[in-house]
Amino acid sequence: MDISNIWCWLCPLLTGIIAGIIGYYWGKSNSVVTNNCDEWIDKNRQLQSAHDNLKAELKSCQTRLDNCIKDKEAAVSAKVSTTTGMAAGMASGFVAGTAQEGNNESNDLHKSQGVAVLNFDAAAAKTAMGKKIKADDLTTVEGIGPKIAELFHNNNIKTWHSLSTSSIEERRNVLNSGGKRFEIHNPESWALQAGMAFDGKWKELAKWQDEHKGGRM
Repeated sequence: MDISNIWCWLCPLLTGIIAGIIGYYWGKSNSVVTNNCDEWIDKNRQLQSAHDNLKAELKSCQTRLDNCIKDKEAAVSAKVSTTTGMAAGMASGFVAGTAQEGNNESNDLHKSQGVAVLNFDAAAAKTAMGKKIKADDLTTVEGIGPKIAELFHNNNIKTWHSLSTSSIEERRNVLNSGGKRFEIHNPESWALQAGMAFDGKWKELAKWQDEHKGGRM
């Protein structure tokens, strides 16, 4: 064999081998970059979802704060009214209270907790939600069933108001108290929904639940 021409076939062979090795590691590095990008995209989506949830809860808290301020101003105005006006208001309140099914027990509960009294309109709730709604029924919140509602009751969260003012950590702790089968539930929007129910915003709540299946943002 003439070894003088060995480089004529050895060089192309070495070049092919080197090109193959470079191509392998180049493709592998691209795969790693792609996987890393996918992970960051997922993380970004999760952070964006959490950000949107916090904005929604902040908006709900601001609405309830505005309502509390209005209630306080109304209470101050009522103190300077005449005795006749106060008597008429009490009579009107009594008539309205008897017309609201199941409302007395809920009002007493809110008064004992030192928070704003629930003004529940059963007829408006039924019209907007398409079904009969009971005052402070936690299952009105999409994502909460009877078992989860029972867990919240056991942890002294029994009203729309108390649920609306709970933190996400408190709600997760309630779910964790029920065991692993409740860990799959997402309680992030429950405070927002409970706040709309407490404020009597039934049309807004119905629309929100139609747009967010399963109570997910």
